[in-house]
Amino acid sequence: MHFLPTERMALFIDGANLYSASRNLGFDVDYRGLLDAFRKRGHLIRAYYYSAVLETEEYSPLKPLTDWLAYNGYTLVTKPAKEFTDAQGRRRIKGNMDIELAIDMLELADKIDHAVLFSGDSDFRRLVEAVQRRGVRVSVISSIRTSPPMVADELRRQADQFIDLVDIAPEFTRRQTDPRPVRTTPIRQTPAEPYADGDLA
Repeated sequence: MHFLPTERMALFIDGANLYSASRNLGFDVDYRGLLDAFRKRGHLIRAYYYSAVLETEEYSPLKPLTDWLAYNGYTLVTKPAKEFTDAQGRRRIKGNMDIELAIDMLELADKIDHAVLFSGDSDFRRLVEAVQRRGVRVSVISSIRTSPPMVADELRRQADQFIDLVDIAPEFTRRQTDPRPVRTTPIRQTPAEPYADGDLA
């Protein structure tokens, strides 16, 4: 991995994508550890976390996480998610944060040297290309070791460097045993994103 201590760096975390990747790989993210890991690699300007939040429920299972992030060094970007039932009768949550992430990265491009994107979504390839034209290096963090891979080939090729989540996971994750334990309380020191009842579409 190539990081320069003098670089001004920002993290752009697609919350649903990171959650899906970490769940498929069998661990929970320690968000305090994640910040610490990147502060050691460069001058961290900002850490954005993007998540759609269901507002129809009296208590959202995401609230402990989003509250913790907002008070512990992250810039939280949320919008209302929509809930629906798919053709198989499964509860699904739809909440795409691509536009919000793209706007923030483009606006910050002139103030940073290195953008770190936690996502494997192919839709971000053009965004990566656009900020690279402004002289910003872009690292993409996702995984090719899931089945199917979480990162699109075109995004991986566009990035200045691709980092597999598996390779840096020991720095900021808590290993889970299979099957994942049932949690009786959602509040933890650095809560993992609890989408256990439905996947993000």
